[in-house]
Amino acid sequence: MQSSVQTTPGLGKILMLVLARDLRLAVRHWDQVLQPLIFFVIVTTLFPLAISPALDELRKISPGVLWVAAMLASLLALESLFRPDVEDGTMEQWVLSGQPLSLLLLAKTLTHWLLTGLPLVLMAPIVGTALGMPQSVWPVLAATLALGTGSLSVLGAIGAALTVSVRRGNVLLALLVLPLEMPVLIFGARAVDLAMHGEPVAGPLNLLAALLLFFVSLGPFAMAAAMRISVES
Repeated sequence: MQSSVQTTPGLGKILMLVLARDLRLAVRHWDQVLQPLIFFVIVTTLFPLAISPALDELRKISPGVLWVAAMLASLLALESLFRPDVEDGTMEQWVLSGQPLSLLLLAKTLTHWLLTGLPLVLMAPIVGTALGMPQSVWPVLAATLALGTGSLSVLGAIGAALTVSVRRGNVLLALLVLPLEMPVLIFGARAVDLAMHGEPVAGPLNLLAALLLFFVSLGPFAMAAAMRISVES
């Protein structure tokens, strides 16, 4: 008699399934995916109308404008990062599954960055040109946003996990996350500003990379602890 052995998928396979599932759901709700990118483009293009169309004046404020717009755009999709899974019971099953909840939530955070952070990185050089930013700064701008938006996604995921049980917690989420994102904003805008003046940018870039490594190392555990509290409450 042959006995069939039921094998449990490995952790890597489970993480890939979570990533693929969230990407499929994002395709069905593509309008929500486009909201942060549209917000980013609208905010940055309004500054020439509100301040001055002169490129010399816009060039001085372009690093801060791009970074503030990117930071605010990253907040738009955070409120719905975990809430649908909590409401339909998926998150409760994850908590009880015995799989590392921190890694599962990190996979969802990675999806959030792919859908919100990465489009901002790709769009920023084009928008920066409209603000008078030279093409020589594009690599530094893309590098700072790639590192910075990763940190913003992790910090936002922690805040989303803390407020997932609060109905309409957008304001509370922003109040929790925005103060923690200030170092990322400062170092990112500073690196771009130094690049525009032809000065070394290694210092701010290294600090952004260190912040990203720190948040990725400890952030998933904070997400998991906050999510367990929110699900059990």
